[in-house]
Amino acid sequence: MIENLEELDQIVKKCSKCNLCNGKTKTVFGVGNKNADIMFIGEGPGADEDKEGEPFVGKAGKLMNQAFIGIGITRENVYITNIVKCRPPNNRTPLKEEAKACLDYLRNQVMIIKPKIIVLLGNTALKNILGDEYGITSSRGKWIEKKEIKYMPTFHPAALLRDEGKKIDFWNDLVLIKKEADENNWKI
Repeated sequence: MIENLEELDQIVKKCSKCNLCNGKTKTVFGVGNKNADIMFIGEGPGADEDKEGEPFVGKAGKLMNQAFIGIGITRENVYITNIVKCRPPNNRTPLKEEAKACLDYLRNQVMIIKPKIIVLLGNTALKNILGDEYGITSSRGKWIEKKEIKYMPTFHPAALLRDEGKKIDFWNDLVLIKKEADENNWKI
């Protein structure tokens, strides 16, 4: 295990475990509080994220930031990352082998940060972290506890851009996360 995020980030920048590294502009490691109580995990970088090297800076990220402001979540207090650290071509869903190649990096991030809550943004994050037996529609909004971490599956912000009807569910899930954090005096 790598002991700090900076060293792990340098290793990720040199990674060639899968073909995603061939098309990237920048790796998108993660951003936020290195001691965060809440971690958000998405699918993978899009075009804006690939260009800037930071997760959730495009349209979906802006929507997520608006929800954070409305709920009272400070982006700087949480940690945000993705299953894969390089952009899949045409923003397609990462293949199983691509996700598998990056999962050790993600596990290492979790071990360094030690979050109390992990928010799984979308089906790809949910299935890669908790298993194929879970589905985002049936699991979202329900706490799942494993190995002393509480998981909250919810819709990926990009899904909200395609289907505005999902916004209320996403909002309600963030309210549950904020409530849990407030009840436990966790920084959010």
